[in-house]
Formats: sequence, structure tokens, C-alpha cells
Amino acid sequence: MLELMIVLVLLGVLAAIAVPTYLGRADAARVQKATADFSTIATALSLYKLDNATLPTTGQGLAALVVKPELDPVPLRYKSGGYINDLPLDPWGRTYLYLYPARDAEREYDLYTLGADGKTGGGGQDADIVR
Repeated sequence: MLELMIVLVLLGVLAAIAVPTYLGRADAARVQKATADFSTIATALSLYKLDNATLPTTGQGLAALVVKPELDPVPLRYKSGGYINDLPLDPWGRTYLYLYPARDAEREYDLYTLGADGKTGGGGQDADIVR
């Protein structure tokens, strides 16, 4: 019985050390995924702009990178097959948010995700990730 208690205590200590380490890495991996997705989407947006002299509007959204938009302004030189095969989802399974023109004059467009809670603002895992 004493040996079993010692094993359980040791397992508890190991879990107390390993769980916070794992959770911290999971959060970092989510941020890295979002950053990689931003890069992919930004490249596709650049190609779209090169072909069409403008970016998709907020109304057309990021879907304009996959399928030719039917909303005005309809791109005249849209690449056959689109600019990206599929739109990636954010690390929490939601679509990335896109605004053109950007809210801030320093950027051409806004590309972001609202974090784990899906709400504006927040901290830690709930913090917005913006490109």
C-alpha cells in the first residue's frame, strides 16, 4: 500500500510539472499557426492585388482568394483557379477576419483572429492576434 501511495505522489508531481509546460507550448503553437496562416493569406492577397490593381473589399472578403467574387468591383483579371486552394481556419476553428481598407491608415488591410474566446480584446489565450 505504501509503495502504491509513493507511485501516486510521484505521478502527481510529474503531472504538476508537465501540464503547465504542455499548455504553454500549445498556446505558442496556436500563435505560430496564426502567423503562418497570415503569411499565406498575405501572399495570396499580394498576388490578387498584382493582377487586379486592388484588394478584395471587406464585403468580398477572403473568399475572393478562392472563388472569383461576384460583388462589385468584380476583378477583371482574376487568376483561373483562384489565389489559394482553401482558406485556413484560425487555431480555434473560426475564419480569419479581414477588413479593407484597414482601420489604421498605416496598414492597407486588417487581417486578424479574435483568439480563443472569439471576442475583441482579452489577454493570454483570449488575446486577438493581428497581422
